[in-house]
Amino acid sequence: MKFREIQLASGVFLAALGALLVRFLVPRPIGMADNGDGWRILCHLGAREIDRPSEHFVRFSYDAAPACNSEYISSQSWIDKVAGGAGRLLDLPGILNLLVLGVMGCLLVAGGIAAIVVGLRLSVRNSVIATVAMLLVAADSAFFGYFASVLSEGAAFVGMLLLAGGILLMHRTGSWRYTGAAITMFGAMIGINAKSQTLLLMPIFALALVLVRPPGSRGTARWALPLAVLAVVSAGTVLTQGAGDSANAEYREANMYHVVFNGIVDGKHDTAGDLAALGLPPRFGQYVGTGWWSENAAWKDPEYGRYRDKISRRNVAQYYLEHPVRVVEMLHRSAQETLTARVPNLGSFGEQAGQPPLAKEYRVPVLSGITGWIAPLGLFALLPIWLFIGWAGLRAVRNRTGRRDVGVVVLMFLLFSMGQFLVSGLAEGIENVKHQQLTIFPTLLAAAFAALSFLPRREEEQPVAEEREPEKAAVSG
Repeated sequence: MKFREIQLASGVFLAALGALLVRFLVPRPIGMADNGDGWRILCHLGAREIDRPSEHFVRFSYDAAPACNSEYISSQSWIDKVAGGAGRLLDLPGILNLLVLGVMGCLLVAGGIAAIVVGLRLSVRNSVIATVAMLLVAADSAFFGYFASVLSEGAAFVGMLLLAGGILLMHRTGSWRYTGAAITMFGAMIGINAKSQTLLLMPIFALALVLVRPPGSRGTARWALPLAVLAVVSAGTVLTQGAGDSANAEYREANMYHVVFNGIVDGKHDTAGDLAALGLPPRFGQYVGTGWWSENAAWKDPEYGRYRDKISRRNVAQYYLEHPVRVVEMLHRSAQETLTARVPNLGSFGEQAGQPPLAKEYRVPVLSGITGWIAPLGLFALLPIWLFIGWAGLRAVRNRTGRRDVGVVVLMFLLFSMGQFLVSGLAEGIENVKHQQLTIFPTLLAAAFAALSFLPRREEEQPVAEEREPEKAAVSG
Protein backbone atom coordinates (compact mmCIF):
# COMPACT_ATOMS: atom_id res chain seq x y z
CA MET A 1 0.00 0.00 0.00
CA LYS A 2 1.27 3.45 -0.85
CA PHE A 3 1.46 5.86 2.06
CA ARG A 4 -0.39 8.45 -0.01
CA GLU A 5 -3.33 6.08 -0.46
CA ILE A 6 -3.40 5.27 3.24
CA GLN A 7 -3.55 9.00 3.91
CA LEU A 8 -6.39 9.29 1.39
CA ALA A 9 -8.33 6.46 3.02
CA SER A 10 -7.86 7.96 6.48
CA GLY A 11 -8.83 11.42 5.30
CA VAL A 12 -11.97 10.24 3.53
CA PHE A 13 -12.98 8.10 6.51
CA LEU A 14 -12.58 10.93 9.01
CA ALA A 15 -14.27 13.49 6.78
CA ALA A 16 -17.20 11.17 6.03
CA LEU A 17 -17.51 10.15 9.68
CA GLY A 18 -17.56 13.77 10.83
CA ALA A 19 -20.21 14.69 8.29
CA LEU A 20 -22.34 11.66 9.18
CA LEU A 21 -22.14 12.26 12.94
CA VAL A 22 -23.18 15.89 12.53
CA ARG A 23 -25.97 14.77 10.24
CA PHE A 24 -27.08 12.20 12.86
CA LEU A 25 -26.91 14.28 16.04
CA VAL A 26 -27.30 17.98 15.16
CA PRO A 27 -29.49 19.73 16.17
CA ARG A 28 -31.15 16.60 17.63
CA PRO A 29 -30.72 12.86 17.01
CA ILE A 30 -32.80 11.26 14.30
CA GLY A 31 -33.63 7.67 13.46
CA MET A 32 -36.44 5.60 11.98
CA ALA A 33 -39.53 4.61 13.94
CA ASP A 34 -40.59 0.96 14.12
CA ASN A 35 -43.51 -0.21 11.99
CA GLY A 36 -43.87 -3.28 14.20
CA ASP A 37 -41.28 -5.51 12.52
CA GLY A 38 -38.58 -4.60 15.00
CA TRP A 39 -39.70 -7.11 17.66
CA ARG A 40 -38.37 -9.95 15.51
CA ILE A 41 -34.83 -8.63 15.94
CA LEU A 42 -35.28 -7.37 19.50
CA CYS A 43 -36.29 -10.89 20.54
CA HIS A 44 -32.72 -12.04 19.93
CA LEU A 45 -31.49 -9.36 22.33
CA GLY A 46 -34.04 -9.96 25.08
CA ALA A 47 -35.30 -6.45 24.45
CA ARG A 48 -38.76 -6.88 23.00
CA GLU A 49 -41.18 -4.17 24.07
CA ILE A 50 -44.42 -5.33 25.67
CA ASP A 51 -46.49 -2.90 23.59
CA ARG A 52 -46.33 -2.47 19.84
CA PRO A 53 -43.63 0.10 19.04
CA SER A 54 -45.06 3.39 17.85
CA GLU A 55 -44.70 4.44 14.24
CA HIS A 56 -45.07 8.07 15.31
CA PHE A 57 -41.79 8.41 17.18
CA VAL A 58 -38.37 6.77 17.41
CA ARG A 59 -37.79 4.85 20.63
CA PHE A 60 -34.09 5.44 21.27
CA SER A 61 -33.72 3.04 24.22
CA TYR A 62 -35.11 -0.49 24.59
CA ASP A 63 -35.28 -2.06 28.02
CA ALA A 64 -35.26 -5.74 28.92
CA ALA A 65 -38.49 -7.68 28.38
CA PRO A 66 -39.74 -11.24 28.82
CA ALA A 67 -38.18 -13.68 26.40
CA CYS A 68 -39.96 -14.25 23.11
CA ASN A 69 -39.42 -16.59 20.22
CA SER A 70 -38.45 -15.38 16.77
CA GLU A 71 -36.98 -17.39 13.91
CA TYR A 72 -36.34 -14.23 11.91
CA ILE A 73 -32.86 -14.03 10.41
CA SER A 74 -31.13 -10.69 9.92
CA SER A 75 -27.54 -9.53 10.10
CA GLN A 76 -28.96 -6.42 11.77
CA SER A 77 -29.07 -8.47 14.97
CA TRP A 78 -25.26 -8.87 14.78
CA ILE A 79 -24.79 -5.11 14.65
CA ASP A 80 -27.36 -4.66 17.42
CA LYS A 81 -25.52 -7.09 19.70
CA VAL A 82 -22.26 -5.18 19.26
CA ALA A 83 -24.09 -1.90 19.90
CA GLY A 84 -25.73 -3.40 22.98
CA GLY A 85 -22.35 -4.48 24.33
CA ALA A 86 -20.87 -1.05 23.65
CA GLY A 87 -23.80 0.53 25.46
CA ARG A 88 -23.16 -1.59 28.53
CA LEU A 89 -19.48 -0.64 28.49
CA LEU A 90 -20.56 3.00 28.44
CA ASP A 91 -22.97 2.29 31.31
CA LEU A 92 -25.96 3.44 29.28
CA PRO A 93 -29.45 2.34 30.27
CA GLY A 94 -31.35 -0.28 28.30
CA ILE A 95 -30.50 -3.43 26.37
CA LEU A 96 -30.14 -1.50 23.11
CA ASN A 97 -29.47 2.22 22.76
CA LEU A 98 -30.12 3.57 19.28
CA LEU A 99 -27.70 6.45 19.80
CA VAL A 100 -24.88 3.91 20.09
CA LEU A 101 -26.30 1.97 17.15
CA GLY A 102 -26.45 5.16 15.07
CA VAL A 103 -22.81 5.99 15.80
CA MET A 104 -21.86 2.43 14.80
CA GLY A 105 -23.82 2.88 11.58
CA CYS A 106 -21.89 6.08 10.86
CA LEU A 107 -18.59 4.26 11.44
CA LEU A 108 -19.52 1.44 9.07
CA VAL A 109 -20.82 3.78 6.38
CA ALA A 110 -17.70 5.96 6.61
CA GLY A 111 -15.56 2.84 6.28
CA GLY A 112 -17.47 1.75 3.20
CA ILE A 113 -17.12 5.18 1.59
CA ALA A 114 -13.37 5.25 2.33
CA ALA A 115 -12.94 1.83 0.70
CA ILE A 116 -14.94 2.96 -2.33
CA VAL A 117 -12.94 6.14 -2.85
CA VAL A 118 -9.58 4.37 -2.54
CA GLY A 119 -10.83 1.62 -4.84
CA LEU A 120 -11.86 4.14 -7.50
CA ARG A 121 -8.26 5.41 -7.86
CA LEU A 122 -9.14 9.00 -8.77
CA SER A 123 -7.33 12.30 -8.59
CA VAL A 124 -7.69 14.29 -5.37
CA ARG A 125 -10.34 16.54 -6.89
CA ASN A 126 -12.32 13.62 -8.26
CA SER A 127 -11.94 11.76 -4.96
CA VAL A 128 -13.72 14.65 -3.28
CA ILE A 129 -16.48 14.40 -5.91
CA ALA A 130 -16.80 10.65 -5.27
CA THR A 131 -16.96 11.16 -1.51
CA VAL A 132 -19.73 13.73 -1.86
CA ALA A 133 -21.64 11.46 -4.28
CA MET A 134 -21.54 8.54 -1.84
CA LEU A 135 -22.56 10.76 1.07
CA LEU A 136 -25.53 12.09 -0.89
CA VAL A 137 -26.80 8.53 -1.26
CA ALA A 138 -26.00 7.14 2.20
CA ALA A 139 -27.02 10.28 4.10
CA ASP A 140 -30.20 10.92 2.15
CA SER A 141 -33.19 11.50 4.40
CA ALA A 142 -35.00 8.53 2.88
CA PHE A 143 -32.34 6.09 4.09
CA PHE A 144 -30.18 7.54 6.84
CA GLY A 145 -32.65 6.98 9.67
CA TYR A 146 -32.38 3.21 9.26
CA PHE A 147 -28.86 3.30 10.66
CA ALA A 148 -30.45 4.18 14.03
CA SER A 149 -33.43 1.86 14.04
CA VAL A 150 -34.47 -1.67 14.95
CA LEU A 151 -35.36 -2.40 11.32
CA SER A 152 -33.12 -4.46 9.06
CA GLU A 153 -32.79 -2.08 6.10
CA GLY A 154 -29.82 -0.39 7.78
CA ALA A 155 -27.80 -3.61 7.61
CA ALA A 156 -28.67 -3.99 3.94
CA PHE A 157 -27.45 -0.47 3.14
CA VAL A 158 -24.23 -0.90 5.15
CA GLY A 159 -23.56 -4.22 3.46
CA MET A 160 -23.99 -2.76 -0.02
CA LEU A 161 -21.55 0.10 0.64
CA LEU A 162 -18.91 -2.23 2.09
CA LEU A 163 -19.46 -4.72 -0.71
CA ALA A 164 -18.94 -2.04 -3.34
CA GLY A 165 -15.71 -0.85 -1.73
CA GLY A 166 -14.43 -4.39 -1.33
CA ILE A 167 -15.04 -5.39 -4.93
CA LEU A 168 -13.37 -2.23 -6.22
CA LEU A 169 -10.31 -2.96 -4.09
CA MET A 170 -10.25 -6.57 -5.30
CA HIS A 171 -9.50 -5.19 -8.76
CA ARG A 172 -6.26 -3.85 -7.32
CA THR A 173 -2.96 -5.71 -6.98
CA GLY A 174 -0.85 -6.39 -3.90
CA SER A 175 -2.07 -5.83 -0.36
CA TRP A 176 -5.02 -3.68 -1.42
CA ARG A 177 -6.48 -6.72 -3.18
CA TYR A 178 -6.42 -8.80 0.00
CA THR A 179 -7.81 -5.92 2.01
CA GLY A 180 -10.61 -5.73 -0.54
CA ALA A 181 -11.29 -9.45 -0.17
CA ALA A 182 -11.70 -9.07 3.60
CA ILE A 183 -14.02 -6.07 3.20
CA THR A 184 -15.98 -7.91 0.51
CA MET A 185 -16.57 -10.92 2.76
CA PHE A 186 -17.61 -8.69 5.65
CA GLY A 187 -19.94 -6.58 3.53
CA ALA A 188 -21.42 -9.54 1.67
CA MET A 189 -22.26 -11.40 4.88
CA ILE A 190 -24.01 -8.34 6.28
CA GLY A 191 -25.74 -7.31 3.04
CA ILE A 192 -26.87 -10.72 1.82
CA ASN A 193 -28.19 -11.81 5.22
CA ALA A 194 -29.89 -8.52 6.12
CA LYS A 195 -33.37 -9.65 5.05
CA SER A 196 -34.97 -12.53 3.19
CA GLN A 197 -35.22 -10.22 0.16
CA THR A 198 -31.47 -9.54 0.09
CA LEU A 199 -30.76 -13.24 -0.48
CA LEU A 200 -31.37 -12.30 -4.11
CA LEU A 201 -28.00 -10.55 -3.96
CA MET A 202 -26.14 -13.87 -3.60
CA PRO A 203 -26.14 -15.06 -7.25
CA ILE A 204 -25.52 -11.51 -8.49
CA PHE A 205 -22.61 -11.17 -6.06
CA ALA A 206 -21.18 -14.46 -7.37
CA LEU A 207 -21.38 -13.13 -10.93
CA ALA A 208 -19.60 -9.93 -9.87
CA LEU A 209 -16.76 -11.98 -8.39
CA VAL A 210 -16.40 -13.86 -11.67
CA LEU A 211 -15.82 -10.51 -13.40
CA VAL A 212 -13.11 -9.38 -10.94
CA ARG A 213 -9.85 -9.08 -12.89
CA PRO A 214 -6.83 -7.29 -11.44
CA PRO A 215 -4.34 -5.92 -14.01
CA GLY A 216 -2.10 -8.64 -15.40
CA SER A 217 -3.73 -11.52 -13.49
CA ARG A 218 -4.27 -14.85 -15.24
CA GLY A 219 -5.04 -18.43 -14.32
CA THR A 220 -4.79 -19.33 -10.65
CA ALA A 221 -3.65 -15.82 -9.71
CA ARG A 222 -6.92 -14.43 -11.00
CA TRP A 223 -9.38 -17.04 -9.75
CA ALA A 224 -8.04 -18.23 -6.40
CA LEU A 225 -8.98 -15.22 -4.30
CA PRO A 226 -12.49 -14.57 -5.76
CA LEU A 227 -13.34 -18.26 -5.40
CA ALA A 228 -12.11 -18.27 -1.81
CA VAL A 229 -14.27 -15.21 -1.05
CA LEU A 230 -17.28 -16.83 -2.69
CA ALA A 231 -16.74 -20.08 -0.77
CA VAL A 232 -16.52 -18.29 2.59
CA VAL A 233 -19.59 -16.11 1.94
CA SER A 234 -21.62 -19.04 0.59
CA ALA A 235 -20.79 -21.26 3.56
CA GLY A 236 -21.44 -18.44 6.00
CA THR A 237 -24.79 -17.65 4.40
CA VAL A 238 -25.89 -21.30 4.45
CA LEU A 239 -25.01 -21.58 8.14
CA THR A 240 -26.72 -18.28 8.94
CA GLN A 241 -29.91 -19.13 7.07
CA GLY A 242 -30.00 -22.60 8.57
CA ALA A 243 -30.16 -21.15 12.09
CA GLY A 244 -33.74 -19.90 11.76
CA ASP A 245 -36.59 -19.29 9.35
CA SER A 246 -34.71 -19.27 6.10
CA ALA A 247 -36.15 -16.90 3.48
CA ASN A 248 -38.85 -15.80 5.95
CA ALA A 249 -41.05 -18.81 5.10
CA GLU A 250 -43.40 -18.27 8.07
CA TYR A 251 -44.80 -15.16 6.37
CA ARG A 252 -45.26 -16.74 2.95
CA GLU A 253 -49.04 -17.11 3.19
CA ALA A 254 -49.37 -13.65 4.72
CA ASN A 255 -47.42 -12.16 1.81
CA MET A 256 -49.65 -13.90 -0.73
CA TYR A 257 -52.73 -12.74 1.17
CA HIS A 258 -51.53 -9.14 0.84
CA VAL A 259 -50.77 -9.62 -2.84
CA VAL A 260 -54.29 -10.90 -3.44
CA PHE A 261 -56.31 -8.46 -1.32
CA ASN A 262 -54.11 -5.37 -1.66
CA GLY A 263 -52.24 -5.80 -4.93
CA ILE A 264 -54.42 -7.69 -7.39
CA VAL A 265 -57.90 -7.18 -5.94
CA ASP A 266 -57.43 -3.57 -4.94
CA GLY A 267 -60.99 -2.27 -5.35
CA LYS A 268 -59.95 0.01 -8.22
CA HIS A 269 -60.22 -2.47 -11.09
CA ASP A 270 -62.51 -5.37 -11.96
CA THR A 271 -62.95 -6.80 -8.47
CA ALA A 272 -65.47 -9.48 -9.45
CA GLY A 273 -63.45 -10.52 -12.50
CA ASP A 274 -60.17 -10.66 -10.56
CA LEU A 275 -61.74 -12.74 -7.78
CA ALA A 276 -63.14 -15.15 -10.35
CA ALA A 277 -59.78 -15.39 -12.12
CA LEU A 278 -58.15 -16.26 -8.79
CA GLY A 279 -60.81 -18.85 -8.06
CA LEU A 280 -62.23 -16.92 -5.10
CA PRO A 281 -65.97 -16.34 -4.42
CA PRO A 282 -67.54 -12.92 -5.06
CA ARG A 283 -68.30 -12.46 -1.36
CA PHE A 284 -64.57 -12.22 -0.68
CA GLY A 285 -64.76 -8.75 -2.16
CA GLN A 286 -65.52 -7.56 1.37
CA TYR A 287 -61.92 -8.28 2.32
CA VAL A 288 -60.33 -5.96 -0.23
CA GLY A 289 -57.76 -3.77 1.51
CA THR A 290 -57.52 -5.93 4.63
CA GLY A 291 -54.25 -7.20 6.01
CA TRP A 292 -53.30 -10.57 7.43
CA TRP A 293 -53.39 -9.09 10.92
CA SER A 294 -56.62 -7.12 10.45
CA GLU A 295 -59.55 -7.81 12.76
CA ASN A 296 -61.73 -8.70 9.77
CA ALA A 297 -59.11 -10.64 7.77
CA ALA A 298 -60.41 -13.18 5.27
CA TRP A 299 -58.67 -16.10 6.99
CA LYS A 300 -61.14 -15.68 9.85
CA ASP A 301 -64.00 -16.36 7.44
CA PRO A 302 -65.56 -19.83 7.95
CA GLU A 303 -65.16 -20.57 4.24
CA TYR A 304 -61.49 -19.55 4.02
CA GLY A 305 -60.27 -23.12 4.41
CA ARG A 306 -61.99 -24.12 1.16
CA TYR A 307 -60.02 -21.48 -0.75
CA ARG A 308 -56.73 -21.48 1.11
CA ASP A 309 -54.92 -23.12 -1.80
CA LYS A 310 -55.81 -20.05 -3.90
CA ILE A 311 -53.76 -17.81 -1.60
CA SER A 312 -50.55 -19.28 -2.96
CA ARG A 313 -47.57 -18.38 -5.12
CA ARG A 314 -48.62 -20.84 -7.81
CA ASN A 315 -52.12 -19.40 -8.13
CA VAL A 316 -50.85 -15.80 -8.12
CA ALA A 317 -48.21 -16.65 -10.74
CA GLN A 318 -50.90 -18.24 -12.92
CA TYR A 319 -52.97 -15.07 -12.63
CA TYR A 320 -49.99 -12.96 -13.70
CA LEU A 321 -49.39 -15.14 -16.75
CA GLU A 322 -53.00 -14.75 -17.82
CA HIS A 323 -53.24 -11.00 -17.10
CA PRO A 324 -50.09 -9.28 -18.45
CA VAL A 325 -51.77 -5.87 -18.66
CA ARG A 326 -52.67 -6.06 -14.98
CA VAL A 327 -49.05 -6.96 -14.18
CA VAL A 328 -47.84 -3.84 -15.99
CA GLU A 329 -50.34 -1.74 -14.04
CA MET A 330 -49.08 -3.19 -10.76
CA LEU A 331 -45.47 -2.58 -11.74
CA HIS A 332 -46.27 1.00 -12.73
CA ARG A 333 -47.71 1.58 -9.27
CA SER A 334 -44.64 -0.11 -7.75
CA ALA A 335 -42.40 2.23 -9.73
CA GLN A 336 -44.29 5.20 -8.30
CA GLU A 337 -43.82 3.79 -4.80
CA THR A 338 -40.14 3.10 -5.45
CA LEU A 339 -39.45 6.66 -6.56
CA THR A 340 -41.48 8.09 -3.67
CA ALA A 341 -38.58 6.85 -1.47
CA ARG A 342 -39.82 8.40 1.80
CA VAL A 343 -41.86 5.98 3.90
CA PRO A 344 -45.00 7.94 4.87
CA ASN A 345 -45.91 6.20 8.13
CA LEU A 346 -42.62 6.30 10.06
CA GLY A 347 -41.40 9.26 12.09
CA SER A 348 -37.79 10.44 12.41
CA PHE A 349 -37.64 11.93 15.90
CA GLY A 350 -37.85 10.78 19.50
CA GLU A 351 -40.94 11.57 21.54
CA GLN A 352 -39.06 14.17 23.60
CA ALA A 353 -37.71 16.05 20.56
CA GLY A 354 -40.57 18.52 20.50
CA GLN A 355 -41.77 17.37 17.07
CA PRO A 356 -45.32 16.30 16.15
CA PRO A 357 -46.16 12.63 15.53
CA LEU A 358 -44.81 11.24 12.26
CA ALA A 359 -42.53 14.28 11.80
CA LYS A 360 -39.78 13.64 9.28
CA GLU A 361 -36.37 15.25 8.93
CA TYR A 362 -35.21 16.77 5.64
CA ARG A 363 -31.55 17.48 6.33
CA VAL A 364 -30.29 15.78 3.16
CA PRO A 365 -33.28 15.61 0.79
CA VAL A 366 -31.45 15.94 -2.53
CA LEU A 367 -31.84 12.56 -4.23
CA SER A 368 -35.09 11.45 -2.61
CA GLY A 369 -36.47 14.93 -3.33
CA ILE A 370 -35.74 14.50 -7.03
CA THR A 371 -37.15 10.97 -7.21
CA GLY A 372 -40.21 12.01 -5.21
CA TRP A 373 -40.84 14.82 -7.69
CA ILE A 374 -40.82 12.42 -10.66
CA ALA A 375 -42.58 9.58 -8.79
CA PRO A 376 -45.96 10.10 -10.52
CA LEU A 377 -44.30 9.11 -13.81
CA GLY A 378 -43.74 5.59 -12.47
CA LEU A 379 -42.23 3.28 -15.07
CA PHE A 380 -41.85 6.19 -17.49
CA ALA A 381 -39.20 7.59 -15.13
CA LEU A 382 -37.73 4.46 -13.56
CA LEU A 383 -37.07 2.57 -16.79
CA PRO A 384 -35.06 5.43 -18.40
CA ILE A 385 -33.01 5.71 -15.20
CA TRP A 386 -32.25 2.00 -15.35
CA LEU A 387 -31.46 2.22 -19.08
CA PHE A 388 -28.91 4.96 -18.44
CA ILE A 389 -27.37 3.02 -15.57
CA GLY A 390 -27.20 -0.14 -17.68
CA TRP A 391 -25.65 1.69 -20.62
CA ALA A 392 -23.03 3.34 -18.40
CA GLY A 393 -22.26 0.04 -16.67
CA LEU A 394 -21.81 -1.87 -19.92
CA ARG A 395 -19.72 0.98 -21.32
CA ALA A 396 -17.45 0.86 -18.31
CA VAL A 397 -17.09 -2.94 -18.42
CA ARG A 398 -16.18 -2.81 -22.10
CA ASN A 399 -14.01 0.29 -21.72
CA ARG A 400 -10.40 -0.84 -21.89
CA THR A 401 -9.03 2.40 -20.48
CA GLY A 402 -9.63 1.38 -16.89
CA ARG A 403 -13.19 1.67 -15.58
CA ARG A 404 -14.16 -2.00 -15.84
CA ASP A 405 -14.12 -2.32 -12.05
CA VAL A 406 -16.73 0.42 -11.66
CA GLY A 407 -18.86 -1.14 -14.38
CA VAL A 408 -18.99 -4.42 -12.47
CA VAL A 409 -20.29 -2.62 -9.38
CA VAL A 410 -22.83 -0.65 -11.44
CA LEU A 411 -24.26 -3.78 -13.05
CA MET A 412 -24.32 -5.68 -9.76
CA PHE A 413 -26.49 -3.08 -8.08
CA LEU A 414 -28.64 -2.58 -11.17
CA LEU A 415 -29.47 -6.28 -11.45
CA PHE A 416 -30.26 -6.46 -7.75
CA SER A 417 -32.50 -3.38 -7.98
CA MET A 418 -34.46 -4.84 -10.87
CA GLY A 419 -34.88 -8.20 -9.17
CA GLN A 420 -35.92 -6.64 -5.90
CA PHE A 421 -38.39 -4.40 -7.73
CA LEU A 422 -40.16 -7.44 -9.16
CA VAL A 423 -40.16 -9.29 -5.82
CA SER A 424 -41.59 -6.38 -3.85
CA GLY A 425 -43.95 -5.26 -6.58
CA LEU A 426 -45.49 -8.65 -7.32
CA ALA A 427 -44.95 -10.78 -4.21
CA GLU A 428 -45.51 -8.62 -1.11
CA GLY A 429 -48.52 -6.34 -1.53
CA ILE A 430 -48.41 -3.94 1.45
CA GLU A 431 -46.07 -1.25 2.80
CA ASN A 432 -44.81 -0.99 -0.74
CA VAL A 433 -42.79 2.21 -0.29
CA LYS A 434 -40.87 0.64 2.59
CA HIS A 435 -40.38 -2.65 0.80
CA GLN A 436 -39.04 -0.82 -2.25
CA GLN A 437 -36.30 0.82 -0.17
CA LEU A 438 -34.17 -2.12 -1.30
CA THR A 439 -34.86 -1.05 -4.87
CA ILE A 440 -34.34 2.69 -4.70
CA PHE A 441 -31.19 2.65 -2.53
CA PRO A 442 -29.15 0.36 -4.84
CA THR A 443 -30.62 2.17 -7.85
CA LEU A 444 -29.28 5.51 -6.60
CA LEU A 445 -26.01 3.86 -5.61
CA ALA A 446 -25.69 2.39 -9.09
CA ALA A 447 -26.52 5.78 -10.61
CA ALA A 448 -23.77 7.41 -8.55
CA PHE A 449 -21.23 4.81 -9.68
CA ALA A 450 -22.46 5.13 -13.27
CA ALA A 451 -21.69 8.86 -13.16
CA LEU A 452 -18.33 8.24 -11.51
CA SER A 453 -17.40 5.73 -14.23
CA PHE A 454 -16.83 8.69 -16.57
CA LEU A 455 -14.02 10.00 -14.35
CA PRO A 456 -10.56 8.78 -15.42
CA ARG A 457 -8.13 6.93 -13.21
CA ARG A 458 -5.07 8.66 -11.89
CA GLU A 459 -2.49 8.84 -14.66
CA GLU A 460 0.09 6.76 -12.83
CA GLU A 461 -2.38 3.91 -12.53
CA GLN A 462 -3.49 3.40 -16.09
CA PRO A 463 -3.91 -0.29 -17.01
CA VAL A 464 -0.89 -2.36 -17.97
CA ALA A 465 -0.03 -2.95 -21.62
CA GLU A 466 -2.06 -6.14 -22.10
CA GLU A 467 -5.27 -4.25 -21.20
CA ARG A 468 -4.77 -1.33 -23.59
CA GLU A 469 -6.72 -0.95 -26.75
CA PRO A 470 -5.23 -3.03 -29.60
CA GLU A 471 -4.33 -0.08 -31.74
CA LYS A 472 -2.47 1.63 -28.87
CA ALA A 473 -0.61 -1.58 -28.09
CA ALA A 474 0.40 -1.85 -31.76
CA VAL A 475 1.75 1.69 -31.79
CA SER A 476 3.77 1.11 -28.62
CA GLY A 477 5.20 -2.06 -30.15
